[in-house]
Amino acid sequence: MAPPAKTFTREEVRNHTSEDSLWCVIDHVVYDLTDFVDAHPGGESVLKQIAGQDATSAFYNLHRHEVLSRYEDLAIGTIEGEKPEVITPQPGDLSPVPYAEPLWLTPHFKSPYFKDSHHSLRKAIRIFTDEVVKPEALECEATGRHVSQEVIDKMSKSGVIHMRLGPGKHLHGVNLLNGAVKGEEFDYFHDMVMCQEMTRPMMRGFQDGNLAGMAIGLTAVLNFAREGPWKKKIVDEVFSGRKKLCLAITEAFAGSDVAGLRTTAEKTPDGKHYIVNGTKKWITNGVFCDYFVVGVRTGKALSVVLIERGEGVETKSIKTSYSTTAGTAYITFDNVKVPVENLLGEENKGIHVILSNFNHERWAMACSSIAASRFITEECLKWANQRIVFGKRLIDQPVIRQKLAKMIALVEANQSWLETITYQMCNMPYKQQAIHLAGPIGLLKMSITRVAHEVADEAVQIWGGRGLTQSGMGKYVEIFNRTYKFDAILGGAEEILGDLGVRQAMRNFPKAML
Repeated sequence: MAPPAKTFTREEVRNHTSEDSLWCVIDHVVYDLTDFVDAHPGGESVLKQIAGQDATSAFYNLHRHEVLSRYEDLAIGTIEGEKPEVITPQPGDLSPVPYAEPLWLTPHFKSPYFKDSHHSLRKAIRIFTDEVVKPEALECEATGRHVSQEVIDKMSKSGVIHMRLGPGKHLHGVNLLNGAVKGEEFDYFHDMVMCQEMTRPMMRGFQDGNLAGMAIGLTAVLNFAREGPWKKKIVDEVFSGRKKLCLAITEAFAGSDVAGLRTTAEKTPDGKHYIVNGTKKWITNGVFCDYFVVGVRTGKALSVVLIERGEGVETKSIKTSYSTTAGTAYITFDNVKVPVENLLGEENKGIHVILSNFNHERWAMACSSIAASRFITEECLKWANQRIVFGKRLIDQPVIRQKLAKMIALVEANQSWLETITYQMCNMPYKQQAIHLAGPIGLLKMSITRVAHEVADEAVQIWGGRGLTQSGMGKYVEIFNRTYKFDAILGGAEEILGDLGVRQAMRNFPKAML
């Protein structure tokens, strides 16, 4: 929104310094703060100090530009002959800050991977995220409220829920963000765009609360449920947003060690049902889900069954480092009766069902984590350019430039590796991906979560006390520093994935090199 067309001289502004008429100038815009003095969060004394003056430097040493958008009604005009200089981003805009966007989105840089449809999808999902998802994310992260049905309905109608599962026949014929991309041409680079753009609200609890359980659980139904009306009913309900679904594998006894799970499923004498008993822990979205894709032990092997919330199913919230909006749950299955038709895949071969989606889940987490590290790097670049310390901007201090250089280099290098892996995913049959990419994706995720560790550490040092504060300018740095570890644990711990990568490499180690 542009400021009012009325203009004033700086001399006129200097005449308004009393409690009855208190004006100031911020970025060439004149603000009447008379009725705002008592409501100012920093107290009235701060405003009295800048009454009648140009408060641009003082303001930007304490606030980010977007704060002004909440007080547009206080703007009464501009300084005669002068225009605002600070850019006000609009929904969908690319950031002009160096290294704030991946190189493929940067003017003058080219990439062989991205086509017009990737750019159109990027713009469409950024607008959708800015206008629909971000306001919801900010509120839910703060209050712990689960994602609203209104927002879920909008995501379903726009095809966002469908795209969260990656490429596949489930996208064919679906209207994706008003035609931003056709479902038939949706590839893993489109998938990357979705993952990275929907990370931008930077509310980590909401990121998982926004149907992350569905994104990693519904694929098991799509790929392994027997064809028929029952499967269609489940898929349609979940894609429509009417029902919620999550993946329930992890237990107190079995995290990365999936083979150690103890939940049991025993067949009834007539062979028509399983009786499921056991517990699951740290299950994302489990608190509010209707369906659970559950790893169970059938005899000495593993199987996977779909369980509907009902008698014998109890869920309790688990409080973690991020908001309860994620719906993280402890689940108890007490003599739950499950029709044998709810088996996903073959009995005693559930490990194939469980492992089948690990590559995509880990890759998606890598996409999101490196995007979050880039966002924090951008925040640090902005802050270093506006914060005045010892009479200089932070960016004028060599030690700060060194920290920023490290962050930029780590983010760019790992984004490039991510794009290389993504290209392989686009050009390698799914079965070969499981053979050739499990190790590289594991190593990639390990590397990217190590980047997050380094970026979080440097960012807090750059931001100081603000980087430890849950409100104000440093809120994104604070929540990133508090929650980046989720990506280092969920989907396979760093150490497990690193070991997987090396073990897979050693299987192909040439004997001639011994």
